[in-house]
Amino acid sequence: MTKMKMTISIAALGASLLLAAGPAFAHATLEQTEAPAGATYKAVVRIGHGCGSKPTKTLRVQIPDGFYNAKPMPKAGWTLKTVTGDYARPFDNHGTQMTKGVREIIWTGGELPDEWYDEFVFRGTVGPDVVAGSTIYFPTIQECGTAKEAWIDVTGAEGVANPAPALNVTEAKGNGHAHHGAAAPSHGDHAAAEITVGDLKISSPFSRATPPGAPVGGGFLTVANGGSADDRLVSASSPAAEKVEIHEMAMEGDVMKMRQLPDGLPIPAGTSVDLKPGGFHLMLMGLKQPLIEGESVPLTLEFEKAGKVDLSLQVGPMNAKGNEHAHH
Repeated sequence: MTKMKMTISIAALGASLLLAAGPAFAHATLEQTEAPAGATYKAVVRIGHGCGSKPTKTLRVQIPDGFYNAKPMPKAGWTLKTVTGDYARPFDNHGTQMTKGVREIIWTGGELPDEWYDEFVFRGTVGPDVVAGSTIYFPTIQECGTAKEAWIDVTGAEGVANPAPALNVTEAKGNGHAHHGAAAPSHGDHAAAEITVGDLKISSPFSRATPPGAPVGGGFLTVANGGSADDRLVSASSPAAEKVEIHEMAMEGDVMKMRQLPDGLPIPAGTSVDLKPGGFHLMLMGLKQPLIEGESVPLTLEFEKAGKVDLSLQVGPMNAKGNEHAHH
């Protein structure tokens, strides 16, 4: 029998649907969408419409893990506020250890009509520990009185209605800023030791960091069934979330949709099942606190034949592709 390979997806869906969806070209976006790890970056958030026909009166931008020392630019006619909080990892700012910084920027008191366009600016440093090739997201919310536009989807999936402004991180340059921050984690940091339960072997359990307030998260892992009998993942649980569900993401026409798998996920004999974006996935729902890069999330899986097994999901950057490291 030819060995099959199934693809399972975990999407960290820290997002909700728009209350008033605008056209695809009118998303909140960044003017410059690439920056090297360790570099100073000027973020220009472009707002091209209101909430339906209502004017934008407040704009909120969340500062993700991996972006440090954020400083907003004042804007005429708007009141500027910032919210500070702890960094997931300390930041070395020219020899000074910074453990806290701006985590949210709020422009309020102005009025941007639906017919007009404007830009909101801040600057900061892309952490040198952010993996080149990954993406960091700046969840952005427009408030228009009783209406909202919430650009907060950080999954990176194509075709979502409310994508957060995204910054693609490139290789660090020798620009004198590379000494900032902690050392970048190696690929090995993402992979845990292989775990055996019955005829199953589980490897590379992994998760993605989530922004503050995100209600859901996810993780990645590989399950290999070396036995002669089929098995099935029937449930999962974690003390970090209210519940964990088994889901599937699949294309229906031109739209990517997600549905729960109430009967669980088959693990056929002789197959290796990878968890990565684009197919089946586990969803940690009702997160009790953000998933922070560098930490771990306890998870219990229950299989129909192999039984229960405890493991930990290692938390990487928001758009980390940790499961791919296991195949290099």
